[in-house]
Amino acid sequence: MQSKFVIVGGGAGGLELACKLGRKLGPAKVMLVDSRLYHIWKPSLHEVAAGTLDIHQEGLSYQMLAHDNGFTYVYGAMRALDTAANTITVDAIATQAGETVLPERQIHFEHLVMAVGSTSNYFGVPGAAEHTISLNATEDAERFRLTLLKLLTKAALEKGDRSTSGVDVVIIGGGATGVELAAELREASGVYTAYGFGHLDPKKDVRITLLEGAPRILAPLPERVSGAALKLLNERGITVVTDTRVTDIKPDHVTVAKGEVYPCDIVVWAAGIKAPDFLRGLGLPVAKGGQIEVSGELVVKGFPNIYALGDCALCIGADGKPVPPRAQAAHQQADYLLAAFLRIERGQAPLGKPYEYRDYGSLVSFGQSTSVGSLMGSLRGFNWFVEGFFARMMYTSLHLMHHQAVLGSIRTGVLALARFLIKRTTPLVKLH
Repeated sequence: MQSKFVIVGGGAGGLELACKLGRKLGPAKVMLVDSRLYHIWKPSLHEVAAGTLDIHQEGLSYQMLAHDNGFTYVYGAMRALDTAANTITVDAIATQAGETVLPERQIHFEHLVMAVGSTSNYFGVPGAAEHTISLNATEDAERFRLTLLKLLTKAALEKGDRSTSGVDVVIIGGGATGVELAAELREASGVYTAYGFGHLDPKKDVRITLLEGAPRILAPLPERVSGAALKLLNERGITVVTDTRVTDIKPDHVTVAKGEVYPCDIVVWAAGIKAPDFLRGLGLPVAKGGQIEVSGELVVKGFPNIYALGDCALCIGADGKPVPPRAQAAHQQADYLLAAFLRIERGQAPLGKPYEYRDYGSLVSFGQSTSVGSLMGSLRGFNWFVEGFFARMMYTSLHLMHHQAVLGSIRTGVLALARFLIKRTTPLVKLH
């Protein structure tokens, strides 16, 4: 197998690049490699976990996307890289019984893009890897949802005999993922009671605790946004504990440095990310945190035909600081490489200027009716605080922009907006 442009990783940045480039050059020249069959916008995973978003409605088939956008899709995980031969090795695909579905494959490339995202960083906390769920992929979100459903069923059955019966959810990490999951779970718990768990009091019996090591939640965002988010969480009966460091996690409790112990039935780890470990074995230059070191043009240092974007890439901006691992950065980098690759295809000179990250602000979802955040970020020195329904619409528009980028149709955005408006008035909790 071979392709002129091979993209490894179908996350926000990698998939957008594959779709946009495929629509220009076609499947003979553009190839996407991913270890999963379906794509979901990663900021939606907290909704899948809470049961308020059905993965079968939201998930997009890579095979369908390849057909509609003009690229070739290869199913499997990248295992090795031969920089001298310009080839990558993609692992075989087997059934649970061990029967081979697809063999190991070799893919020759002229230009390679690494866009494999990130995974959880447990910072050496004992029990974190064994006893927590991290929302890195759809299977993680589904595991959380099914576990929560079992716990709710058990608590409802025990409610008649034990008044203290309920479910203790501990979320470690007060960034966007942790905050959004806490809010979505509280909203979902109110709907769960109407779907067969009538004995449970949503606020009293579904106890949600959010632990954050920094002095405030959403620490990278403006203080006003953090304060508004804390107020919304408190109004929803969510316990928020800041300036606390988790030291140990057991199946039934979480211990912090100050000595407090928090009982738990299910724990979510949302306290940090790192680049996938397999990147260290590819022979490419990696930073201390495991990210691939790239130039301002997103070219891997020492390898002029290999590129990296998104969370797995360490790109130093004009201000001397690393580009933050955010979806908007991956989106911008995908567009930058699209322009660069189209110039290569036309035989034109390089762009002549490095990638420049632009911060357009941040929005945090608090269920289906409201959001808070800041718009414009540091652009021109302005920072506008937004909240409520307007902020929620802005948050939804980011999702629609991603769908439009990968599907290439404004019609998709209109349909998704209609679905969002319906969803506001018709609560969904996925129980099956």
